[in-house]
Amino acid sequence: MIKCLFTIKNGSMNKPLILITNDDGFDALGIQTLIESLRAEGEIFVVAPDGPRSAQSSALTVVSPIRAEKITEEKDFTFYKCSGTPVDCVKLALDQLMPRRPDLIVSGINHGVNSSSSVIYSGTMGAAMEGALNHIPSIGFSLCCDHNPDADMTMTTPFVKNISRKVLENGLPDGICLNVNIPYEKNIKGIEIVRQATGDWTEEYICRKDPGGKYYYWLSGNFSCQDRENAGTDEWALANGYISIVPTVVDLTAYHFMDTLKKWDFQS
Repeated sequence: MIKCLFTIKNGSMNKPLILITNDDGFDALGIQTLIESLRAEGEIFVVAPDGPRSAQSSALTVVSPIRAEKITEEKDFTFYKCSGTPVDCVKLALDQLMPRRPDLIVSGINHGVNSSSSVIYSGTMGAAMEGALNHIPSIGFSLCCDHNPDADMTMTTPFVKNISRKVLENGLPDGICLNVNIPYEKNIKGIEIVRQATGDWTEEYICRKDPGGKYYYWLSGNFSCQDRENAGTDEWALANGYISIVPTVVDLTAYHFMDTLKKWDFQS
């Protein structure tokens, strides 16, 4: 368990250092809301993509150089935009840009839900998972606003502050981050600690012809959830006006299947 209430540097007590990133880009309303919500909670260091990077999951940039440009530096606040993915932003911040190791990594606020199986594709959660891989308490925040770039996010601020404070006070176990989804409504009923719902995407591509007669494919699809009526899942919580918090692990091992798999006798 990592517990980070403050940092000590050169014998003096400092504010917690919070790294902020996202997948909607450095100028998205969601990350601006996140910054404003946490400015009073610690020293803020932002490294965010220079444009939209949705559905990048844990992708890394490996075939071209990554560039980072500092756009703001003032007391307790530094802001970089980066040409890479959300995970690139975290890795570059930790390795090259930050003055010291952060006490907390916060990703978001994503314009759109990241519940159920969407967590697998999410760049927002990819960044949070990267923080967990580096043994740093990390949170991904998402708002169920149907990707509206101008969504009213004011209702998120007290919850972002409260959840972030709790993680700073208590820490998180190694390899675990929090996936926080917030319903898009003014009268939020509360917070539910839940599991990831079972769901999948169907009819994912639309096939069309371009003017030259060649086919192209546009990602679309419909989300199908089998768990929305089941209490205790993130989809149920959101459908009933609650914020969902899913403790999410980076260890993908299916431990419950290991004993069965061992009986398959691969040696024969």
